[in-house]
Amino acid sequence: MAEGLMAAALPGKQVGSAGLQALVGCPADPTACELLEERGIDIGAHRAQQLDLELCQIADLILVMDREQRRAVQERYLCAAGKVFRLCEFSDEDVPDPYRADRGVFEHSLQLIEGGARQWAQRISRVSS
Repeated sequence: MAEGLMAAALPGKQVGSAGLQALVGCPADPTACELLEERGIDIGAHRAQQLDLELCQIADLILVMDREQRRAVQERYLCAAGKVFRLCEFSDEDVPDPYRADRGVFEHSLQLIEGGARQWAQRISRVSS
């Protein structure tokens, strides 16, 4: 959901997503697809991929959902130092993982993701223009 929202907010910028425990090759959850479709964003082509050293090296910014993910990325990939932040860093919130949860959990996570994506997109647009 974060990739879809960030890509929509930052046209012309390369945006991707990867997970620490990704179900490689799997599509986005149907509930996530439905919620984003309601916002005019199609993530039907998304396929999960695992975060790896190469992705960390080429990324200018790595956004994670919670403090534990931030710690794990920084420990596994030293090259990520200084470019790993939580999506909701500015509101000091962690985004709960809605995997295998009901729609209400997806909606709550999406609400947090929307706020974080909006804040990051504004900051990125300011520094890249």
